[in-house]
Amino acid sequence: MHHLGSGPYNRWLVDEVHADLTRAAVPPQPVSFQARDQNLTIDLARTAVVVIDMQNDFCSRGGWLDLIDVDVSPTHRAIAPLNAVLPVLRRGGARVVWLNWGNRPDRLNLSPALEHVYKPDGVGVGLGDVVPETGSRVLEKDSWGAAIIDALVPAEEDVRVDKFRMSGFWDTPLDSILRNLKITTILFAGVNADQCVLATLMDANFLGYDTILLEDCSATTSPSFCWEATLYNVRQCFGFTALGSDIASRLG
Repeated sequence: MHHLGSGPYNRWLVDEVHADLTRAAVPPQPVSFQARDQNLTIDLARTAVVVIDMQNDFCSRGGWLDLIDVDVSPTHRAIAPLNAVLPVLRRGGARVVWLNWGNRPDRLNLSPALEHVYKPDGVGVGLGDVVPETGSRVLEKDSWGAAIIDALVPAEEDVRVDKFRMSGFWDTPLDSILRNLKITTILFAGVNADQCVLATLMDANFLGYDTILLEDCSATTSPSFCWEATLYNVRQCFGFTALGSDIASRLG
């Protein structure tokens, strides 16, 4: 018989006379750790860590935010924790998804309302415009600005998904990819915690995923009260917050 499907736990076996629609069971890989309010146990075999917008335009000198006088140094606090946690999570059986902002070159996936957020008076350098210092178009797919920062190196088996809204679930294949991987729990990391990370986490919660914000693997260039409100809202309404280092320490 022949396999149809994208992975070992979501595929059929078929031949010319028979289609077997049963799926193989996912062997559990449980790990327990301390979250901020409760002890948690998650199944790493059904867990993905989604790393959001760790890109040059958001995090690097010479990128878009740096050009418009946003201090990007707070985003760097997530780099070392991510580099420590991601290899451990991979070895434990979790999947890593890099969710990056990536506009179409013709900008046909951008609405006027979305462009207005970043260019409210219609002038300046907004989504898809050229950053004079680098020649890169702001957050355009396959551009320098949309690339993952050099300090973070994806593994070959990691998954990449492009988005062009605050939420990574809106008009992207993220949900279908996660469901094909049999993911039920999502660990969230990246920037900005109060914007794209929170919006994606909220949509994940609405879609029925278990959601955990990794505090040490997330950051924001917004004022401190935005960070505090994000933590409050995630804990109160949308899931849990925890430290990636606590998970890693339990995995060894």
